[in-house]
Amino acid sequence: MLGMADAPVPFEVHESGAYLHGTKADLRVGEVLEAGRRSNYGAGRAAGYVYLTRTLDAATWGAELAAGDGPGRIYVVEPTGDLEDDPDVTDQRFPGNPTQSYRTREPVRVVGELTDWVGHPAEQLRTMREHLAELERQGVEAIDD
Repeated sequence: MLGMADAPVPFEVHESGAYLHGTKADLRVGEVLEAGRRSNYGAGRAAGYVYLTRTLDAATWGAELAAGDGPGRIYVVEPTGDLEDDPDVTDQRFPGNPTQSYRTREPVRVVGELTDWVGHPAEQLRTMREHLAELERQGVEAIDD
């Protein structure tokens, strides 16, 4: 298990250089994430991609904002195929992909878990949730896959 005691810093690649996946799913090392399963976001439709990042900040958002009642989790993952930049982040908000956010239609294997990461401050998390709720009221999907 890998640890990290400091709050996430936007655009900073995790010290391990590993790919990370934030979720509320309780996974084990060796399990595989695949496109086509229920999405962590939106109306619970089947996800067309698996999303991953190299920044603790982006993975933390994934863990904090994912659907479900369990605790947020951040897994160290290994892609098994090609990756592409996540257009929901890179094309719309951060050209050039400084968030190191990617997606793939290929399986992604869980190889570890970060266990002592620190979430975003409560006010920042509340503001993000309010923003996402407003997008939902407007009929805008947060993830367009």
